Amino acid sequence: MCVEKEKKIASIEKEIERLKVKVATGERDVRRTLKPLREVWLEVGIEKLDSHGGVTVRALLDSGATGMFVDKKFVEEHSFKLEKLDQPVEVKNVDGTNNSGGNITHELKCNVFYRGHHKRLRMDVCSLGRTKMILGMPWLTAHNPEIN
Repeated sequence: MCVEKEKKIASIEKEIERLKVKVATGERDVRRTLKPLREVWLEVGIEKLDSHGGVTVRALLDSGATGMFVDKKFVEEHSFKLEKLDQPVEVKNVDGTNNSGGNITHELKCNVFYRGHHKRLRMDVCSLGRTKMILGMPWLTAHNPEIN
């Protein structure tokens, strides 16, 4: 039993060191770290930077997500202007497997509005299935919203 615990601790320490290197080099780590116990959804407005046209979208507030994400089909349907990334970003699922939608190759810069909060965001564009948008820890840290 002690050997198993030591292996688990060594694995966690190795992951921490890997993440420290990613932070130090500015590499983005795109993964959902925890499976939520309860889902929290917000109605947010997003505005295009070029035409200032906007839409309302139901966004998943996810404290286990390491970034902010928007669904590829959603941005294509609403004709949002995307920017190509210099390097693709690998996407991992909760279980550590590669995301079937492939790597992140584009980002969306837009204004996001929620209950008096307004922020210009850079969101990674990827396949999210039925979810249109995920607001992760960067958004939560910046806004500290009051949620019922």
